[in-house]
Amino acid sequence: MPIKQSTPPEAKDLLDANPEGIYLDVRTEPEFEAGHPLRAINIPVAFPGAGGQMALNPDFVSVVEANIPKDAKIVCGCQVGGRSQMAADLMAQAGYSDLTNVRGGFGGLQDPATGEVIMGWQDEGYPVETGSTDENGYAALKSKM
Repeated sequence: MPIKQSTPPEAKDLLDANPEGIYLDVRTEPEFEAGHPLRAINIPVAFPGAGGQMALNPDFVSVVEANIPKDAKIVCGCQVGGRSQMAADLMAQAGYSDLTNVRGGFGGLQDPATGEVIMGWQDEGYPVETGSTDENGYAALKSKM
């Protein structure tokens, strides 16, 4: 099944209509702790590596599988939509089928080709929280592997 694409308003509507749905924030732990959609969980798809390049989190799929059922409705988000698309691709390869990528993510984006601006979750004024807990933080989720 192809990965669906949505804007932050469409993602919010999807989650509002499906309370069991999961917003998977795949940004780094510091990004997540600085602010994330209400009820989001954090499993980073990549970490900053040498020279500032992002390096794939080798445990990403294993941590996802330990915490999220394969039949869950999952909305993947990051800062603008690139890392979340990569995460959704990895999850699709692992057998997840109900995946939506959020173009515009938490921070928004401007399409360089068209100039189209997509406001992010935060700029749309949707519910945001900071920090992490034993239920949504990466360390706690990774410990379930």
